[in-house]
Amino acid sequence: MHAVEFLKQVPDQIPPVAVLWGAQRHLKQSVLATLKRIVANDDETSMISFAGPDADLQTVTDELRTISMWGDRRLVIVDDADDFVTKYRARLEKYVDKPATKSVLVLDVKTWTKTTRLAKQVAASGLDVDCSELKGAQLQKWLQDTARDTYQQTLARDAAVLLVDLVGEDLGMLDQELSKLGSYVGAGARIGIEDVQKLVGGWRTETTWAMTDAVRDGDVAFALGALDQLLTAGEPGLKLLGGISVVFKKLAKAADLSRNMPLDQAMRQSAVFPGAIAASQSYLRRIGRPQAEQILSRLLATDAGLKGDSRLSERIQLEKLLIELAGRL
Repeated sequence: MHAVEFLKQVPDQIPPVAVLWGAQRHLKQSVLATLKRIVANDDETSMISFAGPDADLQTVTDELRTISMWGDRRLVIVDDADDFVTKYRARLEKYVDKPATKSVLVLDVKTWTKTTRLAKQVAASGLDVDCSELKGAQLQKWLQDTARDTYQQTLARDAAVLLVDLVGEDLGMLDQELSKLGSYVGAGARIGIEDVQKLVGGWRTETTWAMTDAVRDGDVAFALGALDQLLTAGEPGLKLLGGISVVFKKLAKAADLSRNMPLDQAMRQSAVFPGAIAASQSYLRRIGRPQAEQILSRLLATDAGLKGDSRLSERIQLEKLLIELAGRL
């Protein structure tokens, strides 16, 4: 099962062998914290961890067969256990067949091939927890569920999308930002896109979004003024281009998808912020398909130029891009 499902429906009993696999560290830490509570009652004397690259199976199994003095069961964790599993696979298969009943072995691995005999054994009699990264709608749902269940907040859908755009997909970082947002808006309140813009990005992010909105709406003078503020404040050109690209790559994708579906549906499939769909539809209709088809190439050309392919200054390159995206060239 996936870690999100496990954490929502934690079983009463944990089997003698558990494997946590995948690259999302925050999920692994959450699952481990739950296992420590259930198996060892958070008693440090009933837990021990080994560094996988240096771990010896005999030492690990000796610990597994050691009876806890204070609790009913012991928790024995092998971190970074990919090489450990490879080295001792045959002996681990024998152990899973006849595990110690008073301990739980936890293998923390990055990769876990489901077709191996060991994986099938764990799937049949142990606990197999998928801690892989969340993407798209799954990640958005995790954010909204975490805001509700952990921080007692309501996170708006477009705010969740923007939060991922600003912070990335690391759940630990996203959780930290949710905590800050929860404290900022107050108990039981709603976290909206304006809150994310203000608290997560600061004035530079707010100004960047205002600049892209102005380009979309055809207000070139405002957009160029916002660009001047950001450059004068020392914002790097490539960072500004990143903010511009977040918005306009979605619009380019929507324009492409709209060849085979209604434009509003294409907007939703391209993850355009719900509150910006109407204005974005007007933008694409205003500039027309020929201009829309050049959005990606213009973004790529500016990226190459800012990285050294152009002799023009950052300011001139970005000003030119904004004017082009606004449909003025």
